[in-house]
Amino acid sequence: MTRHVTRMTIEDAGHYTPEQRAAIIASYPSHERKARAMGIPALGSGRVFPVDEDLIRVDAFDVPDAWPQIGGIDFGWDHPTAACRLAWDRDSDVLYLTASYGLREATPLIHAATLKAWGEWLPWAWPHDGLQHDKGSGEAIAEHYRRQGLRLLPDRATFEDGSSGLEAGVTEMLERMQTGRFKVFAHLEDWFAEFRLYHRKDGLIVKQHDDRISAARYAMMMKRFAARKPTARRARLPMGGGAGGWMG
Repeated sequence: MTRHVTRMTIEDAGHYTPEQRAAIIASYPSHERKARAMGIPALGSGRVFPVDEDLIRVDAFDVPDAWPQIGGIDFGWDHPTAACRLAWDRDSDVLYLTASYGLREATPLIHAATLKAWGEWLPWAWPHDGLQHDKGSGEAIAEHYRRQGLRLLPDRATFEDGSSGLEAGVTEMLERMQTGRFKVFAHLEDWFAEFRLYHRKDGLIVKQHDDRISAARYAMMMKRFAARKPTARRARLPMGGGAGGWMG
């Protein structure tokens, strides 16, 4: 059976004047406007991040060398292994999500080959399930990635106080979004697709289709270990020298 979906927006409602359309759109909560006026899929009151995506979307730019960066990875198989890269403007305490990735049913060899292209110097935050052991080799999942040359941090992702709660992580992300301190490069539609549908049911976060969001959360939690991209001068410093976090 052939199906066709036609998306209509409020602009197609010719019986409204431009002023009436503007008034109708303004009456919607900001995080529901794209769904209700433009037909872009999103969840309403159950959204984990009830934020208009235009508030966090920015055009891509070259990250200054002075800004430390960090990657976050969420391990998967049936669901994607996902990764995100954050750059941190420390002066204004703004995190910029500059790259995202996701791929199902692929090995650490494949994932690492792609992610090392983001910078072999880049430190990586990872979740507690990286401590689980592979049934075949008996080796921890995180170790598979280290053997492929990905610079995973020594310990799993936690906040500075040692906690790692999901609610605490999404609360910090939401607060940053609402205060202009979490921005996402505009072309990362795979990340925005998860952002629009990330929701709660009966008050609890639904842990589905959240792989890239989780990867970004791990990176945010471990931003204290972010590192600056090496330059010719910094490359001559001893290991651990200079500013910029873990391993300089």
